[in-house]
Amino acid sequence: MSTGTPATQMLKKAKVAFRTHEYDFVAGQHQIGLHAAEAVGLPPERVLKTLMIEVDGKPACAVIPSDASLSMKRVAAALGGKSAAMMDTAKAERLTGYHKGGISPFGQRKRCPTVIEQAALAHEEVVINGGKRGLMVMLSPKDAVEVIGATVAGVCAEE
Repeated sequence: MSTGTPATQMLKKAKVAFRTHEYDFVAGQHQIGLHAAEAVGLPPERVLKTLMIEVDGKPACAVIPSDASLSMKRVAAALGGKSAAMMDTAKAERLTGYHKGGISPFGQRKRCPTVIEQAALAHEEVVINGGKRGLMVMLSPKDAVEVIGATVAGVCAEE
């Protein structure tokens, strides 16, 4: 299968139902998640972006709608920490085994605590990166939470 990645392999091994969506990834996009939402033809609140962060200096992952911003204060609290910051791109790529624009919360090289925005669970299906640029997986957000053992919390910044 040409779309086999550690992410899709993890989902298959866990017997999670999912479908893949491929699109033409355009390098240099400022907001990769919004580009992906437009490319797959879904509203941005159903296309979730994966952000690698550090909470109290330790690696963590946040999965939020592509049109939202992450609240560092809320994500730190959700993961039991005091402070959070975005992880350096090179470090995120080394830690996950994926490239920027293709980072998935599934099948990461080194598993880390993950939080998924609670609003995502209002949808029957969401789309999350499948482990390479231009590959998305569509699945139940509840399955996503279960397979990665994610915390569910309101971690988006209020607009």
